[in-house]
Amino acid sequence: MAENFIEDIPDFSKLTFSRILNSVTITSPAGIRPAAEAIHKLAQSYNFRIAASADISSKAHMVDAEGELINKDIFGWTAKGERWWEDTRLALSSPLPRACRYESEPIWCNAEGFHGHWQNEYLNEIDLKGYFNGTSSAKSAILIPIHLPFGQIASVSFTPLDNNVSELSEPYRLYSDFFAVVTRRFITGYVLAMRQKHRMPANCILSKREAECLHWAAIGKTDKEISMILSLSHATIRYHVNRAGQKLNSVNRGQTIFKAGQLGYLGATD
Repeated sequence: MAENFIEDIPDFSKLTFSRILNSVTITSPAGIRPAAEAIHKLAQSYNFRIAASADISSKAHMVDAEGELINKDIFGWTAKGERWWEDTRLALSSPLPRACRYESEPIWCNAEGFHGHWQNEYLNEIDLKGYFNGTSSAKSAILIPIHLPFGQIASVSFTPLDNNVSELSEPYRLYSDFFAVVTRRFITGYVLAMRQKHRMPANCILSKREAECLHWAAIGKTDKEISMILSLSHATIRYHVNRAGQKLNSVNRGQTIFKAGQLGYLGATD
């Protein structure tokens, strides 16, 4: 199946990588639609359909400068049973965006599960049988998770034009890294072009002690416990946490920890 699936793929050597990236690069809201049209045509030239969410935590849909829905009006998800973008609960209920919370590299999936360059035990717990045997009209997909600054996660999927294709190991091997670079450029440009306000103070630098205190606070330690761990006084711990909050322009301890996590100061806490 995979061999027949890719036999008509265009010769990449005929295209320049820089030209492809330029075609999907967005530098202003006016550039969203032509970039979306370019990545749509690119996906189709590789026998795929593209679907994209710039922020799986948000109900807001990706739109062009005129407010037209990209997934509907450009990517063509309009047929009966395909209007997935109408489901405001999708980011929480669908296994594909859920998987993007646990993986940052391209993966492909079908009813048997997720497949990638290595095993991810978190993905092994996500059941795909119900999704591909009922919810989705497709039988497989290549999934591109895109982890952006401030903890934002985007999800882009490439599903075969032929809904009966369930084996994507060879297209995944050949094209997933290429798809990842192109979609990251597209999504990053979209997010920057549509950003309306700053989420963080610019050039915020936490000290080593401030980051240490917040790291322990993030995993549930009290100030007293942190003082014992770091061999510092209780008052010193409070000072470092409060000082970090001032730098992060936070209104309370919880927001200080949240913002520090968004900036990557806390590391993995599991």
